[in-house]
Amino acid sequence: VKLEPLRRALNGNQLWVTGIRSEQSVNRHDMTNLEWDEQNQLIKFHPIFFWSLDEVKEYIKKNNIVYNTLHDKGFPSIGCAPCTRAVTQGEDLELALVV
Repeated sequence: VKLEPLRRALNGNQLWVTGIRSEQSVNRHDMTNLEWDEQNQLIKFHPIFFWSLDEVKEYIKKNNIVYNTLHDKGFPSIGCAPCTRAVTQGEDLELALVV
């Protein structure tokens, strides 16, 4: 459902800038902040890849950036049907996002 709009948005571009971070998942630990996306034939750049969640929050606060307040209610990921749910304090984020 969400892949087709993404494909249309990426069509014709050479660079895809994302907001993923390495600490969000074990699978991302072996990635780098710059990679080639074979499927979409473009470069993917993850500028905040090495940032901690605290660094992200501090940057948002310091720069008065608007964000989804569901994050304040324990929602680590918003917009993905299986991922959009609150995570309780102490709950393992990686396990919480497993469907």
